[in-house]
Amino acid sequence: MKQPLEGLRVLDLGRYLAAPWCTQLLGDLGAEVIKVERPGKGDDMRSYGPPFLKNREGEDDDSPYYISSNRNKKSVTVNIANPDGAQLIRDLARECDILVENYKVGDLKRFGLDYNTLKDVNPHLIYCSVTGFGQSGPDCHRPGLDSLFQATCGLMSVTGEADGAPQKVGVPISDFIAGMYATVAILAALRHREINGGEGQHIDIALLDSTISAFTSIMQGYLVSGIVPMRAGSSTPGNDPAGQFTCSDGDLILSAGADNQFKALAKVIDRPEWADAPEFATRPLRVSNRDIINAGINESLSAHPRHYWFEKLQAAGIMCAPINTMAEALEEPQVKHRGVVIEIEHPRAGPVPIIANPMRMSGTPIPTPRISPDVGQHTDEVLQAVLDKSSEDIEALRRNGAI
Repeated sequence: MKQPLEGLRVLDLGRYLAAPWCTQLLGDLGAEVIKVERPGKGDDMRSYGPPFLKNREGEDDDSPYYISSNRNKKSVTVNIANPDGAQLIRDLARECDILVENYKVGDLKRFGLDYNTLKDVNPHLIYCSVTGFGQSGPDCHRPGLDSLFQATCGLMSVTGEADGAPQKVGVPISDFIAGMYATVAILAALRHREINGGEGQHIDIALLDSTISAFTSIMQGYLVSGIVPMRAGSSTPGNDPAGQFTCSDGDLILSAGADNQFKALAKVIDRPEWADAPEFATRPLRVSNRDIINAGINESLSAHPRHYWFEKLQAAGIMCAPINTMAEALEEPQVKHRGVVIEIEHPRAGPVPIIANPMRMSGTPIPTPRISPDVGQHTDEVLQAVLDKSSEDIEALRRNGAI
């Protein structure tokens, strides 16, 4: 069965995380992704650790970060600072539908690999630039990484306990969000090209813009009210009782802000008097008295373990969940049923568990992926198949340092 993006070719000049995340998604959907890396060293994410995957001899091998964002790709080594290497990129761009890069603004122009140059080489090319601050503005030349954007965009200011310090989200969320926005934009540009005579375009994706966009509901609240949102821990402001509560063997999160849910909660935790208490009669009143309510919930829940309360709360229709470690999350029956973890073969480590693509499509199910490639694993194959280079041509390029 053909995959949705089968027949499309992507030139991946991405490094680190945001751009490779985008191109991995395109590869999962069937596109041929040619990842360009520096000869010898490759993408810096290859050495991002510890931890590292252990091979069969127990030695450090690939970085989990690299494995997680570079499956379904072909690795080609090219030295773009070498004139012959830069020409190879231009030649490859001529044969590709999409190019994704995350170099600093202006860097690729020095080598004749910017959009304005490559659109003359291939007017159908969709060229996506993923940068920290975007292609224009006073900060466009600044470098950046995920934590910087979590701080700059205000995400840290609303993350953490109310009486604690601002905190970073535990994963590089700005990179993932920007990578997904880039993927959506590329798919839209492909449709635009289809209905507008094959016209390509330049896509400008910034981690700054993407991160702010990701918490638009909170930001919109500020825009219409002028009230600056602050940290609220794991609770949901205006929906009390809601948040993290402590059982005898760990924590769970619950939400019972609606009137009927609050009455159901009062019955479950054996505080029936709350159901008709005038001070808890409406949502605004419960918000005002949240400290009293939260203390009572914690006192009741502390008498039994999480599984006891989880079953009772679920039976009463109250939304709740255990606060799991990552190890516990992967043991959840629903997670196992959904096939979130799959195994693929690594040439030196054998079967390796990875997180599967979450898209479930009835007509075009995503096949088992290929493991992330070794540095330059496909250089000869791609140059021969795509650019019709001979073995002698490739050896000459290797001798002069172009690949």
